[in-house]
Amino acid sequence: MLTYLSMSSSVAVNWISTLLLFLLLAYYLIIFISKSSNKLKRLPPGPKGLPIVGNFFMLGKAVHRDLHRLSTQYGPIMYLRLGFVPVIVVSSAEAAELFLKTHDLNFASRPFTAAAKYITYDRKSFFTEYGPYWRNLRKLSSLKLLNRNKIESFESMRSFEIGLLIRSLQDAANLHEVVDITSKVFALNKDMSCLMVFGKKRVESDHDKKSFHEVVLEGMRLAAVPNLAEYIPFIGQFDLQGLVKGMKAVSEVFDKMLDNVIDEHLEVYDKDNLKDFIDVLLDCMESNDTDFPIDRSNIKAIALGILLGAMDTSATAIEWTLTELIKNPRVMRKVQDELEKEAGLDRLVEESDLPKLEYLDMVIKESFRLHPVGPLLLPHESIEDCQVNGFFIPKKSRVIINSWAIGRDPQTWTDPEKFIPERFLGNNVDVRGYDFELLPFGSGRRRCPGLTLGFLVVRLVVAQLVHCFDWELPNHMLPDDLDTKEVFGVVMPRANHLCAIPKYRLHS
Repeated sequence: MLTYLSMSSSVAVNWISTLLLFLLLAYYLIIFISKSSNKLKRLPPGPKGLPIVGNFFMLGKAVHRDLHRLSTQYGPIMYLRLGFVPVIVVSSAEAAELFLKTHDLNFASRPFTAAAKYITYDRKSFFTEYGPYWRNLRKLSSLKLLNRNKIESFESMRSFEIGLLIRSLQDAANLHEVVDITSKVFALNKDMSCLMVFGKKRVESDHDKKSFHEVVLEGMRLAAVPNLAEYIPFIGQFDLQGLVKGMKAVSEVFDKMLDNVIDEHLEVYDKDNLKDFIDVLLDCMESNDTDFPIDRSNIKAIALGILLGAMDTSATAIEWTLTELIKNPRVMRKVQDELEKEAGLDRLVEESDLPKLEYLDMVIKESFRLHPVGPLLLPHESIEDCQVNGFFIPKKSRVIINSWAIGRDPQTWTDPEKFIPERFLGNNVDVRGYDFELLPFGSGRRRCPGLTLGFLVVRLVVAQLVHCFDWELPNHMLPDDLDTKEVFGVVMPRANHLCAIPKYRLHS
């Protein structure tokens, strides 16, 4: 028996050694071919990498900070190699404009990821590559789902759900209770998103009663983990990290949940009364009036894509803005003064008030700058070889826009680490992707299709919470003691929940 085990171990060691030798030889062959073909082409500067893994070893838990640190040494257009994949890291507004405007078309695609394949029905959602399907999908979202009229049709729903939150906070204020603002805001945004897409707040899986939001969080967690198989193709078949297995499991749960939702909608479908996004998409499928055929898988992928893009992003932006307002009482007071002037103290803020709240807009822009919801914009991919600012960018390069670094660039912003909303006074820097110093929703062809809705929700909820309540930190904590630690991911929330004691301000 011992002899057999010894032989088995020896065979395993020999097999692993052979595999590693093969990988190493393949690596050097690819590098040799690449250097030979690019010897007359000037790549952007960047740090040297190790065989096979490239520059992976330079990235830790805070990838956005690690990339920023490297860019201060190698420049705003930096070349890395992650495994066998060329990666271009962009860390200044001027460089971002080159990739997202000047050469936008060539960088309008998205790289293949296992998350997009397994979680969005083989890339049938907004995260697909650039081409006819994506263009038609974008047109559909603009005309039927995320247009201004459709967004306005949900105004009463938003008012009702925010009203429920305000009443629950009033009860806490009466009892002088500490409120977990993070949990409250995330629950509100989840409810509003699900009502808009599904027509109901809660969707559960049949077998374990997990909520849709819980499964979304698991999917986003898996999508945020760097999948080594996408960077080192030779190990793809082994799924060493277990990510594909996890994504397949999440996908199966999503599929059953969404099938149940569609079946429920079909039972009461009325083409003259399209209440939510599933209704709209079913109408597109039944009427066949879109530029591409829509079936169940398209409906599920599109609905899921909208929810993945909306469910936690707005809530994260709200919690960061409230964090900075509580941490900066002077700014809080100025926002409340503006709200009192426009709305008085006898009613809640209404959506029609928002265009008049100029200082609130400056506060939210400053929060977007200092705490971007997505510290790294979703990666772009070059469609063809091209030259950018004198640098050769190979075909199929991944382009990462470090919006966190751009927001802290001292060449663009004075005192970039300080929260100063007044820096936006008298300038035209906007959040819609035309000003590359501030890119909370991206820019160019791949700009977030939910920009109008997301910006509306953030402004409305922040305005309501600041107008209705003063906020006191628990345990005699001072504003300066409030931490701003973060957790890196596709969406970057606070590391610790924001908790405070509300004090009701309105007269009624």
